[in-house]
Amino acid sequence: MAKGKGRILSIQSHVAYGYVGGKAAVFPLQCLGQVVNTVNFSNHSGYGRFGGPRASAAELEQIIGVMEQNGLLQQDRLLTGYIPGAEATAAVTTLAKKLREQNPKLIYLLDPVLGDSGRLYVAPEVVPIYQAALPLATIITPNWFEVEVLTGIKMSDAASLRHALQTLHETYRVPNVVISSIPLKPWLTKLLPPNLRPPADAADADYLACIASSRANGESLAAADSTAVYAKTFPCLPGYFSGVGDLFSALVLAHFDETGESESRAKGESPLSYAASQAVSKTHAILTLTHEVALELPEDERQATDEELDAREPMRKIKRMRGRELRLIQGQDIIRGTQPIEYRQLERWGGFWTA
Repeated sequence: MAKGKGRILSIQSHVAYGYVGGKAAVFPLQCLGQVVNTVNFSNHSGYGRFGGPRASAAELEQIIGVMEQNGLLQQDRLLTGYIPGAEATAAVTTLAKKLREQNPKLIYLLDPVLGDSGRLYVAPEVVPIYQAALPLATIITPNWFEVEVLTGIKMSDAASLRHALQTLHETYRVPNVVISSIPLKPWLTKLLPPNLRPPADAADADYLACIASSRANGESLAAADSTAVYAKTFPCLPGYFSGVGDLFSALVLAHFDETGESESRAKGESPLSYAASQAVSKTHAILTLTHEVALELPEDERQATDEELDAREPMRKIKRMRGRELRLIQGQDIIRGTQPIEYRQLERWGGFWTA
């Protein structure tokens, strides 16, 4: 998957139990690089009860400093995810800048973990630090809410979607943007070309869209070739899963090849659309496997979310979350590409900038 693409440094959270952050990313990357844990929790916070230390900026700087002294900061690729606090985020940004200066060809995937579904996971002062880090990135993989937070633009129609992408490309100078998941609201369905919309018989089902956009040769987006934007819609699976964004980002980085030499790339795929297609396909397949396993669990481990009951009986929520941990080990053939799955190829969005 990432074989022959150089050494990878992953900086994000760690949990002792379950699969989020580094635990969701490192296995898919086949342990090709070093890992620096920004938190070391018992489990992810979705369980309601969790504990463990958060790495301070000083601790991160010490780890990174010793790695540098020992000649271990010679990576070709960098992946950063959840980082606790503004000072720690700034320390990681300083490292990214140093690695970029040492290696201008560094592939840096920045997953700006800020929040989801209208709610910030981080302190507000973290947002401008991420905004300042955006020009260092080769690829960013925000969800729809994170795009809105970073750009200050609420996406609700064609003009605002274009404006948000244009802001990321031109104001923040990010070459490659993958919006990992956008709820397929009626305005977006209507905006998509007919070949990119969900099947007509799926009108009542919940769908998400993934959009990948590359800035063409540093030109103004108004003049960029319309093939710079790709999209794919895919059905939502019921229930809540944790670590999905972490897995998705790792898969995008693992499959991104700027040289255009990926043997399995289909005709018409760009380096970014190919990486995003692989990530969407494999992530959805892992989620399907996880969902199928969860359906076979005892009834008390697959009860529906009920905030009132969950508050009164914490183990009710814990059992449900435990049963829906990503089945990465069981799905390793999916990740390696040795098990056939549905290939959800992102397709060209013709006329995106001009329609």
